Amino acid sequence: MMPAGETPAPAPLRLTSSTAGDIAVITVDGVLDATTRQQFADHLAQAGTSIILDLAGAVFMDSRALGLIIHHWQASQAAGGKFALIGVDYRRAKIMWITGLAKVLPLYDDLDEALAALT
Repeated sequence: MMPAGETPAPAPLRLTSSTAGDIAVITVDGVLDATTRQQFADHLAQAGTSIILDLAGAVFMDSRALGLIIHHWQASQAAGGKFALIGVDYRRAKIMWITGLAKVLPLYDDLDEALAALT
């Protein structure tokens, strides 16, 4: 049992990949911050140019993670790929709304909606 007043450490970042046709679907489970930036960057780099990033399991996202997402979105566009974000929740990804990027990035509610828009 944890002593009173202490909060549990955040769960480590877990990233899983699958495919939907020619699109990599990356599922995020955990914290996207400075401590997990390299792991996230490495996983995104292996995904290719067409990505759907499922952020429903992200419990927190900082500006570093958002920077990586923007970089991969722009690289995907430049390479003629497809890119979408699904499961984005304001409480856990406030940085997208604070920066105004929630109005620019391709956000969809779920995988089916994203696939319909991308294909």
